This record gives sequence, C-alpha cells and structure tokens, in this order.
Amino acid sequence: MYGNDDRALDTAASLLAAAPGADAELARRGEEFVRSLWTRGWQPADLARAARRELAEEHVRLLSGIVRAETARYERLPHRWRAQLDALEPEGWTADRFSYATAVLELYRLLVRLPRLDAVGPVPGEPLPPPVAGEPKTLGRIRALLAKAEATTYAEEAEALTAKAQELMARHSLDEATLAAGAPSPETPGALRIGVDAPYEQAKAILLDAVATANHCRAVWNDGLGFSTVVGFEADLDPVELLYTSLLVQGTAAMTRAEAEQRAGGRKRTKSFRQSFLLAYANRLGARLSATSRRVAAEAPTLLPALATREVAVSARTDELFPETRTSRVRAAWDEEGWSHGTTAADRAGLGAPGRGEIR
Repeated sequence: MYGNDDRALDTAASLLAAAPGADAELARRGEEFVRSLWTRGWQPADLARAARRELAEEHVRLLSGIVRAETARYERLPHRWRAQLDALEPEGWTADRFSYATAVLELYRLLVRLPRLDAVGPVPGEPLPPPVAGEPKTLGRIRALLAKAEATTYAEEAEALTAKAQELMARHSLDEATLAAGAPSPETPGALRIGVDAPYEQAKAILLDAVATANHCRAVWNDGLGFSTVVGFEADLDPVELLYTSLLVQGTAAMTRAEAEQRAGGRKRTKSFRQSFLLAYANRLGARLSATSRRVAAEAPTLLPALATREVAVSARTDELFPETRTSRVRAAWDEEGWSHGTTAADRAGLGAPGRGEIR
C-alpha cells in the first residue's frame, strides 16, 4: 500500500525539484541533522552503517558528503574519527532533480528516526585530549604481522604470524597494566563500536566477543543496529579491532577453500555449512586466544592484581553503559562437516585449547 509518508515525500520532493534556490537550505538541514546525531552518541561509521543497512548506495554517497561537510567545521576531531571519515564512500551522486530530492529526503527521514546511542567518545567541539603523534610502535608491529598472516597462502605461516600478534597484544596489555599500577590517577575504560555485518552475524559477534575477552575487554552485540560495542582500556581497543578483522578475513578465506574442496568431492555446501564453520571457528579460537593471554600473564605474576583491577573496571564500565544486557543462545542449523572444517581452520590460526564462545 502506498502510505501517507510516501505521498508526503513525493510532494516535498516535487516542491524541492521546482525550487533550485532551496538547495543550500536543504544541505544546511542535513548538516544540522548529522550534528545533532553526534550529541546522541553516533559517529561517522555508525551513520554509514545504518544508511547501508536501510537504504541504497546513492543514500550512502549523499550521507558521505554531508558528514564530510559537517566535520570540516572542526579544527580537531576525536580519536578514530579521521579513519572513519577516510573509510566513507566517495561522495556525490548525479540524478534528475526530483530523484535527487527524493533520495535526500529519504536519507533525512532515516536520520531523524535513529535512536540515541550510548556515547563511546567525545563529540566534535568538546575539549579533546592532546593528540598522539604517530601510531604506537607495538600497534604497528601487530598490524604488520596480521597483514602478513592474511596475505600468505601457507596455513603454518599464518598460524605463526597470528600467534605472534596475539602474544604481542598480551604483552602490550601487561606493559600498560604496569604503567597504570604506578600512576597516581589511572585512566578509565573507554569503548569503540565495531560493525558486525550480515550474513552470519551471530557467528561474527561470537568471534569478536572471543577476541575481546581474551584481551581484557568486553563486547556487547546490538543485532538490531549491526554492531558490537567493545569496552576496555584504550591500549587494548585498537588491537582487538585489528585482530578481529584479521581473523575474520582468515576465517572467510579458509571457509571458501573448504567449500571448494567439498564441491570438488561432489558434495553441495549450504548456508548451514558456512554458519557452522564460522561458529566452530569462533568457538575454538576463543579458548586458544585466552590460553595465550594466560600464558603471558603467568610470566609476570606480580602484575596479576593490577590486571584483576583493570578487568573489574572494564566490567563496571560495561554494566554502566549496558545495564540490561542478556546472554543469547546460538540458534543455527547444524552441519557436522562445517563444524569440523571450522575447528580445523581455528587450529591453524594457532593459539590454545577448545572452549565456548559467549555473547553478552
């Protein structure tokens, strides 16, 4: 049925198409909508994700232009915003005036309906901490190791590189705990949002939770908006995102190879195979990652109280941000071959003993 909202949108688009003089005001209103969303907890990547999930490519491109125009007003932007802006789609979209106005109004209709989110960082225009020059050396080494793991076609090499990356992450976290233990005013946990996209988003959320838990963070999945919020100390957040992204790339590549082998053997692979593969991959990796972190922590037993204090702080901050979370059961069609192949792929990613994933 053609609803009242659609008729009103067509009427408004027709009026705008016939009034070129209104273009500047239309653009200004878009920047106002975006600016108001910053104060309601949204960031550039969140808006792009929402537009991509709900609308079409032209809307995402229009949004990119609005976001870039709005953020250009600020001398400095919050940490991580520059990378989010760089990742936006190219802006600009050509169409007749009526189609253009319709797309803009459809985008604005989405923006005004977005709910408030819990803030995971400062808003543009607010006082910001001093900028950090360059990328921390350890983070650069982790990034390089994971890039090599993704690029190699040899499972053993990928295993060694990924294992080394997780060990570096664990030692980096210990170093930060050492510094915090002697600081007069320890930092408080922060948070970041990481996209968890379809398909097989439940398996991906479990994988992210496993990576976060192994690295002294907590992950809370919002399936309705397509992201997980990772809560932890600043030194742990970026490495968690790097490792999750890399393991997802490696797992997807391993799943593709496993499917090819199955097809070559005359067996048709299905959605249940892929879902079971990724669930097993996440399930196995969770314990393997945690085993590496425990082994590294055991080498410095005097730091265990400091680590425990930081984990309590992370849990408290998580509960503060999300007082009504729930544990979700995994509901998925079972495929034994998919589970077996996923477990094998996780073993090759290389880090410990089997365990269970959990979504908080």
